[in-house]
Amino acid sequence: MSIAAELIETARKSGAMLATAESCTGGLIAGAITEVPGSSDVFDRGFVTYSNAAKREMLGVENQTLEAHGAVSEEVAAEMAKGALARSEATLAVSVTGIAGPGGSEHKPEGRVCFGLAWDQFVITETVEFGAIGRSTVRQATVNRALRLMIAKLSPQ
Repeated sequence: MSIAAELIETARKSGAMLATAESCTGGLIAGAITEVPGSSDVFDRGFVTYSNAAKREMLGVENQTLEAHGAVSEEVAAEMAKGALARSEATLAVSVTGIAGPGGSEHKPEGRVCFGLAWDQFVITETVEFGAIGRSTVRQATVNRALRLMIAKLSPQ
């Protein structure tokens, strides 16, 4: 069973509705979810917010947050996830923002991805350093991590 199929099954059992807010993956998380037959039972919508303007306009990310922390930050990931939750019928939203490569900087290296997960009034974030493993590999690793984060949140403890 694919990770996405496992997520669909887990979400269905828990009664969750899902949304995604994606930057560096450009819709790949939503694509992985909707590849699974029956995903419409649990997937509401996906936001592809590649630019800072899209993050502000579609998700309500604050300009001050972008200026203070940069687009690739846990602070922006948190606002993206909260924005997706607020602007959808979802009960759980995941967000990703990162540097898939090539390139990066001393302070924000290639392969750094920040994740957000929002539900109810809660949001958690994490940063994963995938390393300079290539653009498509970083993007696929990000998709897999995002799907697993949602599964972990929805799975009975």
